[in-house]
Amino acid sequence: MRYKKTKPRKKIPLMRPGASKSLKNIFKKIGTPESREFKPDPFQIKALEAIKKSDCLVAAPTGAGKTWIAQKAAEHIIEKKGRIWYGTPLKALTNSIYNQFSKVFGKESVGILTGDIKENSDADIVIGTTEILRNQLYDSMYTGKNIDCNLIILDEAHFLGDKERGVVWEEIMIYLPSRIPLLLLSATIGNPYQIAGWLESIRTRECRVIESSKRPVPLHPVFFHPHGTLFPLLQGNKPRPHRMVLDFLNKKHKPQIAQPGRLPRFGDILKILDRYNLLPVIFFLKSRNDCDQAIKLCNSEIISKNPEQKEKLKQRLDELVAGNTHLANHSQRETLETTATGAHHSGHLPAWKVVVETLMAEGLLNAMFATSTVAAGVNFPARSVAILNSDRFNGSEFVSLTPSEFQQMTGRAGRRGMDNVGFGLLLPGRFMNLRYVAKLINSPPVDIQSQIKIDFSLCLNLLLSHSPEEIHQLLEKSFASYMLTAGKKKKNSAMTQFGAGLEYLWQDFLAHMDFLRLEKFVTKAGALTEDGLWASSLRIDSPLLVAQSLRENLLPDSSPAILAGIMGAFVNEREFKDDKVGDKLIPESLLSTFMDLRKKLEPFATHMKKKGFPAPNLYIQPAVSLYGWALDEPWESVTARTDFAEGDLARLILRTAENLRHLTNLKNTFPKIADSAEKAIEMILKEPVYTWHS
Repeated sequence: MRYKKTKPRKKIPLMRPGASKSLKNIFKKIGTPESREFKPDPFQIKALEAIKKSDCLVAAPTGAGKTWIAQKAAEHIIEKKGRIWYGTPLKALTNSIYNQFSKVFGKESVGILTGDIKENSDADIVIGTTEILRNQLYDSMYTGKNIDCNLIILDEAHFLGDKERGVVWEEIMIYLPSRIPLLLLSATIGNPYQIAGWLESIRTRECRVIESSKRPVPLHPVFFHPHGTLFPLLQGNKPRPHRMVLDFLNKKHKPQIAQPGRLPRFGDILKILDRYNLLPVIFFLKSRNDCDQAIKLCNSEIISKNPEQKEKLKQRLDELVAGNTHLANHSQRETLETTATGAHHSGHLPAWKVVVETLMAEGLLNAMFATSTVAAGVNFPARSVAILNSDRFNGSEFVSLTPSEFQQMTGRAGRRGMDNVGFGLLLPGRFMNLRYVAKLINSPPVDIQSQIKIDFSLCLNLLLSHSPEEIHQLLEKSFASYMLTAGKKKKNSAMTQFGAGLEYLWQDFLAHMDFLRLEKFVTKAGALTEDGLWASSLRIDSPLLVAQSLRENLLPDSSPAILAGIMGAFVNEREFKDDKVGDKLIPESLLSTFMDLRKKLEPFATHMKKKGFPAPNLYIQPAVSLYGWALDEPWESVTARTDFAEGDLARLILRTAENLRHLTNLKNTFPKIADSAEKAIEMILKEPVYTWHS
């Protein structure tokens, strides 16, 4: 008998603490800065003066104090009995700003609006997601009523360049009445003056750019050698690796930090970081699974040496999970408590992520393992961040980190008021290009490009209040149009994407409008029909498919649970190879409704696809999950028989609730559906998915 030869496993060297002399001098600076009275930086004062007279775009590093500017600007408006709308891209950031502003202004003065939360919406300050603000502007244009606001603040303004959601930000800036000042806040915009020039051209008011490149806590990039020795990453301030790093890179047989396909020994790494007082640390890993596996590679050695931290961690954890059996029995709770490390990614329940975020923000964890998405939005910095890969997954493929993405990650290193210095640790590995990262350190943020695009919801809502000719004029106000007047390189890029004179964008709009005409949502003259009027209020994932379902009476109006399931199928973006339609466990009432809807919608969906428009496939698995959850099937049971991770299923449920909320707006045309949708929302928004407490 022959045995297949296997490659011998590479020997992974033991890690022994070590640091170059130059780093030891820097390590001496580690500590907490002296407590002193807060004094605003010059850029903060300039920004406050600017927003009183003009629009203002603030570009400053993470942690530099941009939220302080927003707070003081809001105070000025409140003193004049005005109102503020504070827009953010993320629900987690919305919640964070809401809590922060509630402490400053009082809960009675602050409201919150997201797809699933509506509290005190008539307050002096409303914190909400940008989609809600855009929808309010749609309504304002339709009714002719001025939006009741005296200042718009848009946080994380670089989302203007986000491929999926940038169009929402651009629409807000186009539709916003010029009488309302606009305050934009961002850490990573490479072309702020171009954006300001565009805003001035469409809003006929000055837009001041206030920049600051000074990090509140200096960053020191460090190379973590597989042997455990720490070296400076850069050769002085030059964008090239330090000579000791080059020695490592030039070796033919480099020592490895982990076996191929395996994660490093994080317990050993933490031990070395603890030795040099570099904790707490956020590790940015490649995948959710890597984050969950990483905490299993940690141990209790460090936390055991600090009984005070251990006791505080246990006590605070008990407080955070009290009254929530799902969190109290979370599979990672014991590991978190015994190792003082946590995993954080979108596959976890939103409430569990809040637990990890809270413990990290309060300094009770030594390490957090996260995917790169955690770098944006929520504020929980650490003394150090550790990066293992110079690329990231963008949803379809792995691409190199941009300077902006790298800066978002390293922006978490160093806590203002808590650290004198912060550290960016770079670990070697198969997917780490140290030479490339050395160039990223001091590279400017990337330029933001227009992401405006046409979809049916945009068409319906603009035709609600504009003629096609007026819509053409609106598109000419887009950032895409302004880019066509820029320098040769940017102009050519815009022409490729949008066409000279926006011809591609306009043709796309006309194609959407022609389809709406064919399906009698729009008249030949370009006005909305009666069906088009109510369909315009469906600002959801698949407005036309849902509208057609309503026209053909395919949505159930007497079973909120089945309605929740059907809407879950519309919201779902995942593909399922085995749809299990013949599964005997699927309730007959749900199955018959779903199959009837799918069969009768097929001609309409086929027509959409033939005309070049996406029409998502409808799968029954998401519908079954939503149906069971609506009828109080235990969470553990629902998650056990689905392919969704807990966090993904929770997100599906929350987005389904958002879509159902739009159905509740159809009280005049489809009263039974609207009533059923309201009941469905109540049935699916419950713990552990929904944990909002005002």
